[in-house]
Amino acid sequence: MLKKHFLTTSFILGSALLFAGNVAAEDKAKNETDSVKMPIEAFAIEPAMRSVSVSRDGKKLAYMRATSKRGDYVVEIRPTSNLSAKPVTLGAAKMELTGYTWLNNKKLMMYFRQNIVDGARNYWVSKNAIVNADGKGKWDVPFAKDESARFSIVSTFPQDPDVILLNYDIDEDGRPDIIRYDIDTGRTRTILRGNDTVNGGFVVDSDGEVRAGTGYDATISAINLYARSKGSEEWQLVHQNKPESREVFDFLYFNKDNPNEIFVSATLGQNTAGIYRYNIETKEYSERLFGLKSYDADSIVISNKMADRGRLLGYSYTGKHPKVYWTDENEAALYEAIEANFPKKFVSLNSRSEDDNMIVIRTSGPNDPGTYYLLENKTKLSLIGDTAPLIDNDKLAKVRWIKYKARDGMVIPAYVTIPQGKGPFPTIVHPHGGPWSRDVNIYDEWSQLLANNGYLVVQPQFRGSTGFGLELWKAGDAEWGKAMQDDLDDAALYLVEKGLADKDRLAMFGWSFGGYASLVAATRDPQIYKCSAAGASVGDLNRWLSVINRGRYLRIFQSPTVRGIDPVKEVSKVNIPLYVVHGDIDRQVTIEHSRDFIEELKKHTNNFKYTEIEGADHFSNTLFYEHKMQFYGELVDWFDNYCFSGKSIAATK
Repeated sequence: MLKKHFLTTSFILGSALLFAGNVAAEDKAKNETDSVKMPIEAFAIEPAMRSVSVSRDGKKLAYMRATSKRGDYVVEIRPTSNLSAKPVTLGAAKMELTGYTWLNNKKLMMYFRQNIVDGARNYWVSKNAIVNADGKGKWDVPFAKDESARFSIVSTFPQDPDVILLNYDIDEDGRPDIIRYDIDTGRTRTILRGNDTVNGGFVVDSDGEVRAGTGYDATISAINLYARSKGSEEWQLVHQNKPESREVFDFLYFNKDNPNEIFVSATLGQNTAGIYRYNIETKEYSERLFGLKSYDADSIVISNKMADRGRLLGYSYTGKHPKVYWTDENEAALYEAIEANFPKKFVSLNSRSEDDNMIVIRTSGPNDPGTYYLLENKTKLSLIGDTAPLIDNDKLAKVRWIKYKARDGMVIPAYVTIPQGKGPFPTIVHPHGGPWSRDVNIYDEWSQLLANNGYLVVQPQFRGSTGFGLELWKAGDAEWGKAMQDDLDDAALYLVEKGLADKDRLAMFGWSFGGYASLVAATRDPQIYKCSAAGASVGDLNRWLSVINRGRYLRIFQSPTVRGIDPVKEVSKVNIPLYVVHGDIDRQVTIEHSRDFIEELKKHTNNFKYTEIEGADHFSNTLFYEHKMQFYGELVDWFDNYCFSGKSIAATK
């Protein structure tokens, strides 16, 4: 029987999981002082381990281990019966390992990528390989003759553990197909051909039958969602996602108790998305099965076990943190018993054996960058290792979840990362990218880096953010640099009112859309900030609109919402010191955004700093150790020595 607090706790892999062994421990000891401040490297270094999981039979434990400060990951596999045994090590010399997944008890799919520089072109190449967990035999690269092959796993196959279903354009007609792939022999069989009607977004039921999909209707610029009854080949149109409607509607999974019902996430006339069942035969929706007033429902949680695959376990949503409303009593009891061992931590069950006798647990939180445990037989809890060996958890900051009213009365949620010490603190407003996204701050590296250096960080979920309902999302339409910007300023002013933020020491720092907001912040009048830092910024709205307008759907869906203040046209209004940083191979927001902005800025002031990070792309997973060492060092130096000190960057040039 499962006990609420487990009987044994031990450390099972020790320093074997640390990328630098004893060196990491020595560095940590050397850096521990009476001061709260940690070295930049503690935050810049790549996680020592990632993606810990067990095979379905529970006999093998796999994890990605960093071999250097930059990452350079390999996969190591050990028998759970003897975790001190020499591991099987899998990796590639010329490509970066980005992940893996168990296909069955004997084989894994490994994922690699490589950055290619070809003259003025710079791009990423991805490759996948099927490997034996014992490290023996040749690697199988599916569709190896197609050098540009792009495929993804749709599903494992319940009836045969040696078969997976892949999404791949096997007949090269530009429409993905569903391929049955034998991972032992490499043999393929096409089980569904993409066509003009259905050619993506495929959903299989618990028997492995392809029962739902999507297609683009160019005549009305809509994404059509289709489903079909069990055993039928006839597709039925269920819903059209029209770009002008902005309603939420998405297929989730088929109902195991009634195979002709599919779970959907949808707003259906309400502000927030909820979970419903749609009956393909009667064409009727159920009552709202799950929904919240302030947050969109994310999805359903189902069993992945072969014995009861697809059985509904609960409903997921994201408030302050991702949460599950459990509908299955046994699953709820298991999770609650595990969670009780980790008070004030966010707990996730990363991987489980078929019989639940081996469960990989990951904890995280403001004072926990990530720690892995193995629960054996529901009684023995063992520590596998942590992800950040140079971080002193006791020196990390607390995080609060707040809500404040913007100047027009709209309620805005926000995370506040509060440094150790006594306020009021110098404060950095940190808007997220997107803007159609949201923050989920469990452990946020950038916020903790800044808080460790004495800065309070607030992350407003400003209008235009998603996950909080249609009202907040749509309120950002055509308000770039206007009401959206007011929400950011109002977060700072709210914290000043509460005595947490120092009104004379306010600043902004953001990346991507957040970088755009940071450029606009430098032009505000009246001005509440002492400086701003803008990373990978959208600096030219017309340039950004030209990207969006390349496709008709986005031109209707998003382009009308991207209206407001254009930073490159407002350069003459910059009235505070400004730090601009951009990766020189950014493919999402090209570096010309920052280069053009800086060229205009030079005509009006020299009180700025501009950095191009060599070899850095747009997203955080393409910022490597050397990029972060440079960027993090410059960012902290900017706030320490040029923002709040009164020192002019122009005087140092």
